[in-house]
Amino acid sequence: MEAVQGLGGALPPAQVAGKPAAPAAATPLDSGVAPVPGVLSVADISRSLLSVPVAADGTGMIDQVREPEDLKSLAAAKQARIAVAFDLSQRREQAAAGVPAKEQGTGVAAQVALARRESPARGGRLLGLAKALTTEMPHTLAALQSGQLNEWRATLIVKETGCLSAEDRCAVDEELAADTGTLSGTGSLAGAGDRAILAAVRAAAYRRDPHSVARRANQAVNDRTVTLRPAPDTMARLNALLPVAQGVAVYAALTRHADTARSNGDDRSRGAAMADRLVENITGTPAGTSSIEVQLVMTDRTLFQADSEPARLAGYGIVPAHWARQTILGQQERPGPGPADSAGAPETDVRGSSGTDVWLRRVFTAPGTGELLAMDSKARLFPPGLRRFLQVRDDTCRTPYCDAPIRHHDHIIPWHQDGPTTSTNGQGLCEACNHTKETPGFSARPVPGPRHTVELKTPTGHTYHSTAPPLPGTPLMSQGLAGMHPSGGPAGTAGTSATGTARDMAPLTAPGPGRGDPGSTHAEKGSVSHPKEARCPGPRPRCSVPIPGCTAPAQGRTGCTAVVLPLQL
Repeated sequence: MEAVQGLGGALPPAQVAGKPAAPAAATPLDSGVAPVPGVLSVADISRSLLSVPVAADGTGMIDQVREPEDLKSLAAAKQARIAVAFDLSQRREQAAAGVPAKEQGTGVAAQVALARRESPARGGRLLGLAKALTTEMPHTLAALQSGQLNEWRATLIVKETGCLSAEDRCAVDEELAADTGTLSGTGSLAGAGDRAILAAVRAAAYRRDPHSVARRANQAVNDRTVTLRPAPDTMARLNALLPVAQGVAVYAALTRHADTARSNGDDRSRGAAMADRLVENITGTPAGTSSIEVQLVMTDRTLFQADSEPARLAGYGIVPAHWARQTILGQQERPGPGPADSAGAPETDVRGSSGTDVWLRRVFTAPGTGELLAMDSKARLFPPGLRRFLQVRDDTCRTPYCDAPIRHHDHIIPWHQDGPTTSTNGQGLCEACNHTKETPGFSARPVPGPRHTVELKTPTGHTYHSTAPPLPGTPLMSQGLAGMHPSGGPAGTAGTSATGTARDMAPLTAPGPGRGDPGSTHAEKGSVSHPKEARCPGPRPRCSVPIPGCTAPAQGRTGCTAVVLPLQL
């Protein structure tokens, strides 16, 4: 008899059809809050859930699929209450410490985000949701707790009533209350989807305060923006938030152009013709290229030896090796020195018939781990070469669970605490995370790890670890993809470690004649060192990859050489 996939994973045959279950294995929740005598802990509930056998028939299995949904809603309601209680306790502690009233509560959302393994931005939204539910919308909270609403739909209700006063919000909540049947299984919205619930909430909000709803609509024009998000298969989603009239006009113009092109025999799809027209109109060139820099990171083997190791495109993520080669080498190489970067790195210029300039910048990683070599500076601010080093090494904000773009180059140990301006003491952070890190009670320090690793400690004593991502070509066994694991915290608390996807890269410079000399101007701005551990032991042949001037040791398929390609498009 085969094992059956149950609530906690694959269950042995003995656990099927109501047979006794073996004792549940320890779960990550076992490292949580110290148990209180006579009170069930979250770990107890988790073990009980894991021990539930899978039903013997299809009807029972569907019931078991449904019941955990109620548990998830109940857990979300409990998390909301706990988050509000935590916010209140932190504000009291900050007030006792003399923190000004307007600054009290700083850092609470970040701690909630870390605990829930969410980004800081989402942590702030979750805390706002919790406050609204517990203080102004008790009926919606009750519907969430009973399983009549899930957390997402409760979020929609809270968001759509955000423009109302507390009194009007409470009135809308009461109108939609579960005990009136609106949100219950017998109400008018029974089985309704997101759109139907949104429509009902908007109508109720408008009836209560039409002026506030209209005012929010008028102010929404200030939120117009353009965003870019990665999409699968080396594609990207360019989104524009526009006033409805402008959005309709843009779409109509693109549609008209696509229809005209197709009527004249263009074999592109309508959507492809619209997308091409959009790119051409914005960039001013048919191919859509303009004078911008695109950082494409790949191993030398991928670039020159048709290796299958994928590359990494800054701001996008991993891209297939063949796509990276087509982007770079679908053109003839024109040997010769290109302009050196700000830290003195020699580059190779590759220029194709399309006029695209491609500059190759050699960077080097330690064998096996993919650790970037060191760059130091005596300056207060990170010099351009060192900033680029951090940008390529960290890729996105280094705060656990935050994947926002890097906006600040931060001293992990602050400069005013004698923190040096080095690659080891530097990290890339988004603006919000950098400000949060400066909140009293937060601290960070570099710690040993497979690559550059930072330990973040919160005011409650919990610690979280962030390991930089691996450079393309790093062996899988050394990438440090273990995920989340317990870490030491104060007695009676859960210490959680967030080891993100290991991503690290080699330094952006290679020392040449006259470079790296302590007496040179380059050394004052940022010097490059090649530690012994970055070299493979024993005699090895020299690198045979055709990069002019490359003398790095050959490292086989786990080589220590990588290439950063800033495409001047």
